[in-house]
Amino acid sequence: MFLGEDILAWLVLAFGGAMFVGNVLALVRPPQRQADTGELAVAPKTRTIIMAIVGLVAALWALVSL
Repeated sequence: MFLGEDILAWLVLAFGGAMFVGNVLALVRPPQRQADTGELAVAPKTRTIIMAIVGLVAALWALVSL
């Protein structure tokens, strides 16, 4: 099979891990300055935490599937 039989699990692991790390970093280190007037100064905490948890669950699920 092209790219292996576990390609879906590897993709979910990559996207889930990136989603988790990106959202945690958005909470820990917000941008120093705003690039545009339409952007928020800090990430919304509730939504960012929920999306980080979703990414962590997806990454863990993919890791267990492998």
